[in-house]
Amino acid sequence: MNFAFSEEEMAFLKDFQQYLEQEKAGPDSSVIFAPWRETDSWLVDSPERRGFMKRLAQAGYIGMSWEKQYGGRERPGVYDYLLNEELSSQGAPIIGKGVGCIGKTIIAHGSDKLKQEFLPQILAADIEFALGYSEPGAGSDLASLRLRAERRGDEWVLNGQKMWTTSAHFADWYWVAARTDPEAPKHKGISVFLVPMDHPGLTIKEIKTMGDHRTNEVFFDEVNIGPDYLVGEENAGWRYVCEALDYERFALYTVGPLLLKFEALVELAKVARRDGRPLSDDPVVRDRIAEFACEVEMATMLQRRVIAKAIKGEVPTVEAAMYKYFSTGLGRRIANYAIDCLGPLGLLKSGAPGAPFGGRWEMSDRATVVDTIGGGSTEVQKNIVARRGLGLMVGA
Repeated sequence: MNFAFSEEEMAFLKDFQQYLEQEKAGPDSSVIFAPWRETDSWLVDSPERRGFMKRLAQAGYIGMSWEKQYGGRERPGVYDYLLNEELSSQGAPIIGKGVGCIGKTIIAHGSDKLKQEFLPQILAADIEFALGYSEPGAGSDLASLRLRAERRGDEWVLNGQKMWTTSAHFADWYWVAARTDPEAPKHKGISVFLVPMDHPGLTIKEIKTMGDHRTNEVFFDEVNIGPDYLVGEENAGWRYVCEALDYERFALYTVGPLLLKFEALVELAKVARRDGRPLSDDPVVRDRIAEFACEVEMATMLQRRVIAKAIKGEVPTVEAAMYKYFSTGLGRRIANYAIDCLGPLGLLKSGAPGAPFGGRWEMSDRATVVDTIGGGSTEVQKNIVARRGLGLMVGA
């Protein structure tokens, strides 16, 4: 199978790379381009990064795959993927929730009011969203969520809790899945709402992870919202959630950060020394790095399968699960091997005297553990492949 991109697509990528080179000359480049932040480098979580996204919007890079009537350019979704691949490869924030799952769901199912209010703000990069899906006891089994939305007069009132909402502390709006019919089967009684993050009934509490990544738990206490902020039809939210996740196939499955990590390992082997000689002279080290090179190529091919299936209009559920499982595990193995190569000094954190490479490998070793959990844990991905790809566990 030929996974090569077309000449037009490669010309677009070259032009965008040149655009990013100009951005790197700006005064905020060290904040905007920060691959050492691992997965957090994707977030638009600072004024500098918001400014960068606004400039991307002004340059016409936001919403390229949207229909022209909504301000887009009707380009194939692969252009959104190429954009995010390059952004993530350089440690810059990526376009994601607003343009992808939220914007396209509003286009497909939202009222005229929601389209008029939110779509222009998304295209202008004036707004950031948080996703409210997971709950205590409803992570891998999202349809078991219990956040309750009750209709009281002309309003909806939400009570309950969400977990693992990464963007809650800097987002403007909350895209929330809530149960609106507790008597219906668990996949049938869910609706999606838009809630302003500054609502007085919301309480946001930080959750610190071992990878220095901040996520949050969010508590809803009599959070009242008007009927206009129900997305689409009542009790049709499960379909919208599944469609929204599908919209992200082009955007989230980039391989660039993994390639950067592998290249950093190669550089480590060249400069780190053992018994007065570079690690790269050790045949055992060279052999292991060669294995990693093969695995990186495998990850790239798995990622290309996700894109290839999505381009054909199919849903790459199994392909995405395979890539997520393999790539995050590979990132974990590379970081762990780097620590092994550095020896005891590799355990020194950033800021510690004598920490090799500024302690970034120590941080990467912790952060890659979080990567295997976020966005669906390794165990969840295995179950998807077993059930949907191999036909196993049917009825289990």
